[in-house]
Amino acid sequence: MYLLRQYKSETGKTDVDMKEVAEWATSMGVRLPRVPDPIDLLAAEFAQAAREETKLDAKTGHPYRVNHFIRYGQLSLWIDIDEAPRGKMQMSLTLRREQMVGDGLQLTLDAEHWNNIHPKEAPLVIPLDFTEDVEWRKNGQSKN
Repeated sequence: MYLLRQYKSETGKTDVDMKEVAEWATSMGVRLPRVPDPIDLLAAEFAQAAREETKLDAKTGHPYRVNHFIRYGQLSLWIDIDEAPRGKMQMSLTLRREQMVGDGLQLTLDAEHWNNIHPKEAPLVIPLDFTEDVEWRKNGQSKN
């Protein structure tokens, strides 16, 4: 991102607040983005609220996410876990797993790059097997 690099070069900052960068960029003549459609904003708020809604499982007492996202081509839909048929839940959970895999890949590539440019330091190792972490948190404990 050219403007971010220019901002860092001009200010000498290495840790940056993106709001400060945006204010700086507008002072340099960068146009502000168009205001979103109010319906799109409201839909985004509903999606965020749906994403955050949880209930407690009657059998285990563990929280679960009520609403799950699925995609059919360009169509984005939300389904309720308590109403969803198996196929749609499989689709939603697979999509979330794919997002985790993508995040894991990028995390691995980022750590690999840092390790490559800092060969004299102990390498950063980020384990991707979350089995133990999930079990600890599921049982109400924290490893930290």
